[in-house]
Amino acid sequence: MFWRTLAVGRLRGLGLLSEMERIELRPIGVVEREDRDPAPAGELASRPARIRVRPEFREGLKGLEPGGRILVLFWLHRADRGRLLVHPRGDPSRPLRGVFVTRSPHRPNPIGATVVEVLEVNCEDGTLVVEGLDALDGTPVLDIKAASPRFDEGHPND
Repeated sequence: MFWRTLAVGRLRGLGLLSEMERIELRPIGVVEREDRDPAPAGELASRPARIRVRPEFREGLKGLEPGGRILVLFWLHRADRGRLLVHPRGDPSRPLRGVFVTRSPHRPNPIGATVVEVLEVNCEDGTLVVEGLDALDGTPVLDIKAASPRFDEGHPND
C-alpha cells in the first residue's frame, strides 16, 4: 500500500491525476493499401498492407526480418470518438454494449492494436509489407513492437 500511496502522491505532484492532461502522439508512419476503399476488418487483414515509416524513425527497423511477428499500434482516424455504446460488429440485431468490452474502432481514444506477420522489410526506404493488419489506407501508425505471445496473445509463457 505504501508504494501505491507514494506513486499516487508523485503523480498528483506532477499534475497527472488532476484534470487529465493532453497527450500528444506523433505517428511513426502510415498504412498504405492498393485498395483505398473501407472494408470489413477480416477482409483487410487477409490482404497484405504496406507500412511506410518516416525517415527519422527508420533506424528503429534494424533487426526486423521477414517471417517475424510484430505488434502494430495505430490511430483509428475515422472513428467516432464520442460513441460509448455500439452494436457488436455493427450488427443492430445485437444488443448495445459499452465500447470497452468490444473491438469497435469507435471509442474515446481510438487506438488499434494488431499482431501481424512481416513479409518484407526495406530499412532504406522505410517500408514493411505485412499480413494480418486490419487498418485502412492512410491510417497513422503510432508504434511497432516485437510481438510476444505472453503479452499479446494471452499465452501463459513467452
